[in-house]
Amino acid sequence: MCPQNKDVTRRTFLKAAVATVAAPYIIPGRALGLDGATAPSNRITLACIGVNGMGTADMNCFLGLGDVQVVAVCDVETAHRERARKAVDEHYAAEKASGTYKGCDVYNDFREVVSRADIDAVCIGTPDHWHVPISVAAAKAGKDVYCEKPLSRCIGEGRQLCDTIKRYGRVFQTGTQLRSTRNVRYACELVRNGRIGKVHTIRTFVPAGSAIAPQPEMPVPPGFDYNLWLGPAPWAPYTEKRCHFNFRYISDYAGGVMTDLGAHDNDIAQWGNDTERTGPVEIEGVGEFPKDGLYDTVMKLKVHYRYANGVEVICSSDPNPQGVGVRFEGTDGWIYVRGSMDASDPAILKSEIGPSEVHLYDSNNHQRNFIDCMRSRKETIASAEIGQRSSTICHLGNIAMKLGRKLRWNPETEQFIDDPEANRLLWAPVRAPWIIA
Repeated sequence: MCPQNKDVTRRTFLKAAVATVAAPYIIPGRALGLDGATAPSNRITLACIGVNGMGTADMNCFLGLGDVQVVAVCDVETAHRERARKAVDEHYAAEKASGTYKGCDVYNDFREVVSRADIDAVCIGTPDHWHVPISVAAAKAGKDVYCEKPLSRCIGEGRQLCDTIKRYGRVFQTGTQLRSTRNVRYACELVRNGRIGKVHTIRTFVPAGSAIAPQPEMPVPPGFDYNLWLGPAPWAPYTEKRCHFNFRYISDYAGGVMTDLGAHDNDIAQWGNDTERTGPVEIEGVGEFPKDGLYDTVMKLKVHYRYANGVEVICSSDPNPQGVGVRFEGTDGWIYVRGSMDASDPAILKSEIGPSEVHLYDSNNHQRNFIDCMRSRKETIASAEIGQRSSTICHLGNIAMKLGRKLRWNPETEQFIDDPEANRLLWAPVRAPWIIA
């Protein structure tokens, strides 16, 4: 059930609406929670903030859950939020016709969404530089949070978010959806249970990026709140390729190829290595940065991480016949995993995990796991703390490549050891008034 104190007004309204409907209206049984359906008054209410790209994909997943009701969408672009509103209203068309659903509200500014007392949770699909500010605001307003990966655009902000989630007792899910797939869980269980012997090397593969030329300043399109899109990032003139997918390769908003797919694959490496709540102790790497143009994040990379348990993780954009993904290498063989699985010996992939062996967190639907944990108040499969550790690996690699030297890291304090220059890069500049207190 949803937290009762948040839903009194909405429940009262819906009960009154049902009680006062006059003939000839006929309310379908599903709208009342009959035939095994969940009544609207018992559903978790969700608002989706940032509804383009992965924000749309996540929204559609939540729409498919019968005990969730999407009641609002928010985006700084009119076209995005209107498209999302239409999709939500069409999904609930029967309930809207019966009078048990009033329609999807639309917002430009996320602050109006988190201020609503009748919303239980938010799903955040914005660019990376907005992940922490919106998540923190939502948690302080009493909302549980599902937020796309990477958790943050810098290590310091990610720790702020973890502390806020803990302080306010909120449920948080990082959008590293690969954790909720059988192949990934099974591969990590095989590794953790010694099916390839003692692990010594883990290789993660990310795609290389491509630089683009300098871009001209352009007028801001109608219906796009560009100043709010920039938010906490430094002011910059509008150009079309700064926004949408391209923001990933501009360091004011994201961390390039490393924090894009690397946030998934380095997370899997951590899970199989049993280091998902800690991190490496040494980092060094080389990267190819654009010499000019709009993008400024690394395009090709190779980063070596050394862990206290002796395992080396190598994240690179080197070509790999199996594609992006993770390859665990041990004294007795290897296992590769992403969407598919492969191993040095096919028999490894037929091995059963015994009842007394290590069994990892079992989730087969990332959004479902979030909603179930909202009801139970248990930790999700990709909590804020785990999301912080997986995004930290990516940020550490970017910092090492930027400085061009080996760095020593204390995963307990989340500080570089005896390195003030590197520690200054734990934070990103923040434009007023978006400083997180």
